Amino acid sequence: MKRASTVPPPAGINGHQSLSAYIRDRFDDFSRSQKDVAQYIVDHLDEAAFQTAEALARRASTSSSTVVRFSQALGFEGFPELQQAAREEYRRRGPGAGVETAAPLFSLDQNEYESALAADHVNLEDTARRTSRSEVQAAIEQLAVAERILIAGTDQMAFFASYLRHLLMLLDLRAELVASPSQEALGRLARIDDETLVVGLSAGRAHPLVLRTMKLARHRKASSIAIADATLSEIAKLAQITLYYSSNTPAFVRSHVGLLSVVQALAFGVYARDAEHHDHRIRAFRLK
Repeated sequence: MKRASTVPPPAGINGHQSLSAYIRDRFDDFSRSQKDVAQYIVDHLDEAAFQTAEALARRASTSSSTVVRFSQALGFEGFPELQQAAREEYRRRGPGAGVETAAPLFSLDQNEYESALAADHVNLEDTARRTSRSEVQAAIEQLAVAERILIAGTDQMAFFASYLRHLLMLLDLRAELVASPSQEALGRLARIDDETLVVGLSAGRAHPLVLRTMKLARHRKASSIAIADATLSEIAKLAQITLYYSSNTPAFVRSHVGLLSVVQALAFGVYARDAEHHDHRIRAFRLK
């Protein structure tokens, strides 16, 4: 077998384009399962550079064979060659460009508990680093003035969708929830119009119900916000505003620290637009 360093990269990235940029350009050509791998590699380049194909597959919720086929679809002989390209891009980013440069919170021999906390610390930094102030301000403005807000999030995202609704209702904003394909939820989808603001939440591949909600929003000319941990997320392509959060973790489930921070920060942004107006209502709920 050839060594990874001796195998020439695909022509598209040979000295002209980074692996991440090459994947972004080719994204629409991939199969659905390959898109899952593509999304994960673009947003977690350090893991692609230093983890095995099996470990990467687990994080991307797919199989190692899909990772290998994805590598070949890009023009590499296999995953080792793709990994070499990922390492080269990771090194070119230089000090301060990657999430690994954060000061360690624990000693090098940290246990599993400490590793999870340290990863969440990095997730918050990465979420903040990738945040566009203009996108955040636009999202806050949309939430504050919307006639009606519809928040879509299923499975693990249902909790965060419900929590965002709770925070907005404390501010006396009309918000509804779509968390399952129930008759009541589908009725809420039917009422989407150009005065509705739709907020879709996803982790990894968007749930079909959330994707359907975002497509309806676009079709009916409703305003829309996507909150996702993949910059190549399908709902991000449909939304007018996209807020990214980082979900890296050494654990067996995605980290939601970044997502929770985004949800609370959005609600605080709405509150801060007119704090005096909201204070009386907030104090009534004994939150301060």
